[in-house]
Amino acid sequence: MGYNFPIPPLVHLAIIMDGNGRWAKKRGLPRYEGHRVGAEVAKKVVEECVKLKIKYLTLYTFSKENWKRPKDEVNFLFDLLVFFLKREVENLKKQNIKLNILGDVEGLPEKAKEVVKEICEITKENTNMVLNLALNYSGRDEILMACKKIVEQKIPLSEINENTFRSFLYTKDQPDPDLIIRTSGEIRLSNYLLFQSAYSELYFTDVLWPDFTKHDLYKALEDYSKRNRRFGGL
Repeated sequence: MGYNFPIPPLVHLAIIMDGNGRWAKKRGLPRYEGHRVGAEVAKKVVEECVKLKIKYLTLYTFSKENWKRPKDEVNFLFDLLVFFLKREVENLKKQNIKLNILGDVEGLPEKAKEVVKEICEITKENTNMVLNLALNYSGRDEILMACKKIVEQKIPLSEINENTFRSFLYTKDQPDPDLIIRTSGEIRLSNYLLFQSAYSELYFTDVLWPDFTKHDLYKALEDYSKRNRRFGGL
């Protein structure tokens, strides 16, 4: 299945992959099964975005707030991350995808931190797509981090502007998201890319992430194709 509508310039797509737990509960399955299926959906979405020549794809993988979840679930999520990245590293290389992390890598469990750093290093020269995983991430913490670094480096007030501030963010070398998709029917950003999303188009769908298909991605892109992005102008 392809698409038969013109897609306006879309360089950076960000997705809040929500609804894994609810998907599992509806089927009488443990929550971890929703996360496992959701990871496979993420793989398919990455592959489709490569075909669509989307240069940056950001997936909200694990927020700082997610540490509040039951310990067994958190442990499973990081075990799944390690398994998935090790399994997919050859595909990342084959598709020329660079893995990049947005978030506090040092705060990850040791094994996850080791594997994430290793695969980021292996893929750092890849140029076809940048795959950002927002991992141990908080939009507010990112803004505070940037402020602290500016103070630490004693940058003169006269030199602090939007571009200076951007240079201290996790996404410092990347364009802002053109479109942010959130699944599962929730209608909020949940502390996701707060600075970067100032002029992002937002698309919300009731589809739970494990049920999200290529068709759902195209529906979001078709909706985006009808938007008139004025950035405050006429």
